Amino acid sequence: MKKFFASIAAIACCAMFMGCNDQKSDTPKTDESLNKVKAVGEFVLGLDDSFPPMGFRDKDNNIVGFDIDLATEVCKRLGLKLKTQPISWDAKEQELNTGKIDCIWNGLSVDSSRAAAMNLSEAYLKNRMIFTVKDKSLANLASLSGKKIAVQNGSTAQKLLDASEAGKAAKDIVPFDDNQTALMDLDKGGVDAVFLDEIVAKYWIVTNAKDYVVLEEGLSDEEYAVGFRKKDQALRDAVNETLKAMQADGKFAEISAKWFGK
Repeated sequence: MKKFFASIAAIACCAMFMGCNDQKSDTPKTDESLNKVKAVGEFVLGLDDSFPPMGFRDKDNNIVGFDIDLATEVCKRLGLKLKTQPISWDAKEQELNTGKIDCIWNGLSVDSSRAAAMNLSEAYLKNRMIFTVKDKSLANLASLSGKKIAVQNGSTAQKLLDASEAGKAAKDIVPFDDNQTALMDLDKGGVDAVFLDEIVAKYWIVTNAKDYVVLEEGLSDEEYAVGFRKKDQALRDAVNETLKAMQADGKFAEISAKWFGK
């Protein structure tokens, strides 16, 4: 597995939990969510399997990534087997609420609508929403006026871009099913910029040896969390406490170093 270089590692704050989630941790006596998962012996993780480095397919078609390694260790400590289930990111809440998956764990950005729709873990990673371009003459947000900007459909990036001045000034906002497809369209010249997670952009640029630019002007800082069904407090708490234990005993930092470098 390739590690991140120092420029990428600088944007990851993996060694702490930000504690931004104010959802209650009192588990109702009737909540059997953890017991149900343990009875089955399997924890089903829903993800967009084209979201490197959080969760994606390697050259052998195996699903790997930073979040996958975290979840694998959590499952090991809880006595569960991890099952990764690719889903449509645009329908992720539906996939969760119909019981197809037990959680959404794949660079899930925290915002008010997701906090209202899901029971979120404490945030475990910081991120920034940025524009990446191929044409170096596009040096700032103003230069993107009248240009075509790609974004992942159903993402917080899409909502943020649609509401921003940069989005309103764009010629077109072009939605794609995933960020990798959007970046490949940028490579072919189909769009002028892609608006996405800085972690994803820098990983893609480094691993594909692209001479692309991440604009210094971003639109938002954000955090990643794990999403559960609203009623599944016991399961959420078990995962959350296990992640905290991993942070305390150094396992979290070990996984971070594997993906983001030291």
